[in-house]
Amino acid sequence: MRDAVIVDAVRTPVGKRGGSLAGVHPVDLSAHVLNALAERTGLDPALVDDVVWGCVSQVGEQSGVVGRFAALAAGWPESVPGVSVSRACGSSQQSVHFAAGLVTAGQYDIAVAGGVESMSRVPMGVARDVPGAGKAYGPLVLERYFPDGRGTFDQGVGAELIAERYGLSRTRLDQHALDSHERAARAVDEGRFAAQITPVTVTREDGGTTVFDTDEGIRRGSTLEKLAALRTPFKEDGVVSAGNSSQISDGAAALLVTTPEIAKRHGWTPLARVHTAVLAGCDPVTMALGPAPATAKALKRSGLSLGDIGAFEINEAFAPVTLAWLKETGADPELMNPNGGAMALGHPLGGSGARLMTTLVHHMRDNGIRYGLQAMCEAGGMANATVLELV
Repeated sequence: MRDAVIVDAVRTPVGKRGGSLAGVHPVDLSAHVLNALAERTGLDPALVDDVVWGCVSQVGEQSGVVGRFAALAAGWPESVPGVSVSRACGSSQQSVHFAAGLVTAGQYDIAVAGGVESMSRVPMGVARDVPGAGKAYGPLVLERYFPDGRGTFDQGVGAELIAERYGLSRTRLDQHALDSHERAARAVDEGRFAAQITPVTVTREDGGTTVFDTDEGIRRGSTLEKLAALRTPFKEDGVVSAGNSSQISDGAAALLVTTPEIAKRHGWTPLARVHTAVLAGCDPVTMALGPAPATAKALKRSGLSLGDIGAFEINEAFAPVTLAWLKETGADPELMNPNGGAMALGHPLGGSGARLMTTLVHHMRDNGIRYGLQAMCEAGGMANATVLELV
C-alpha cells in the first residue's frame, strides 16, 4: 500500500462573524485557497483527481457541491471534479482522511482536501430549519435519548454537562480561554502563521480594497473579570459563555495530498505523512467527549505512545472539551494548541479541520516535531483523530 503525504497546506486568515470575510462568497473563498495552493507548489490543476471539500451548512450559498464549484471558480479545468463532505465540525479533517485513504489505495494520485464555512453568510443551524423540509434527527433517535420528549441535542448544553462531570469551574474555563488568546496573540506577534496564511483582498463598503492577512478574533488584554461578566446562555448559573467557547467565524483551508513518489517526480518536498487516521463515537448528548477515545484509538492503531507526540491540535469548541481531553489523556497542556485554539482563532465549522491541520503541519516543520496529533469533537457524538509524521 502506498503512503499519503501532505505536500503543502494553506489557509485564509479567520474572520469574525460580520468581519473582513463577510463579503466573500464561500465558493470564491474556497477558490482563493485552491489557487494559493497551486501557486505555492507549482501544481498543474489539471492533474488533480478530486477536490474533497468539507462544509457543514450545505444550504444556500454553500449548497450545490461546494468542492466542485470552488474548482470552477478558481478557473481550474472542467475536468477536475469536486465533492462536498459533511461530518459536522470535523468535515474538512474527514476530507483529508478521505483524500489520504484514496491516495494510499491507488484510486487518486493527487488530491486537494480542505473546506470552508462562511458563518456570516450562512448562519449556523440554518440547514436544520428549512421551511417545509421537516425536522432533523428523527423520532426514533429523539425517543432513544429523550424518552420524556422534553429534550434535543444541543452542543452548549452538552458542554455544560461536561463541565459538571469533570468539576470544571467558571474561573477555570475562563482562564483556559485567556490562555488561548494569549498563545494566539504571541503566535501572531512572532510571525508563526505567516507561512501558512494566504492573504485575501477584500472590497470595502466604500469600494476600496483591503488586504486581510491576520486572524481577527484574537482578543488582547482581556481579564477574568471581563469574562466573568458574560452571561451563560445554556444553563442558569452555568459556566459556559461566549467567552470560553469557540467563535463564529469565516474561513477556508486547503492541503495538497499525494504519494512520496509522485511528490518527488514533481519536485515537491512534503511536510508530513498521514500516519494514522481514525474515527470514534461517543454519547451524542454530551457529544463533545469524542476526542479522548479517538486519541486513544489513534495511538493504539499507530503503535505510538502519548509521549511520542510532540504537538496536539484539539479543537476548542468549548473550554470544557479541551480541559476534559487533558484530564482523560494526561497529555502535557503545554503541547496542546501551542498557537492558540478556536476560542481565539475562531471555528469556521467546515473549514476548521483543515485549518487545524494546516497549523499543525507548519508547527511541526518549524519546530522539528516528528509526530503530531489532531482531534475534533463533532455533533452527533463523533470525533476524527489524525496522527501526522514529519518527513
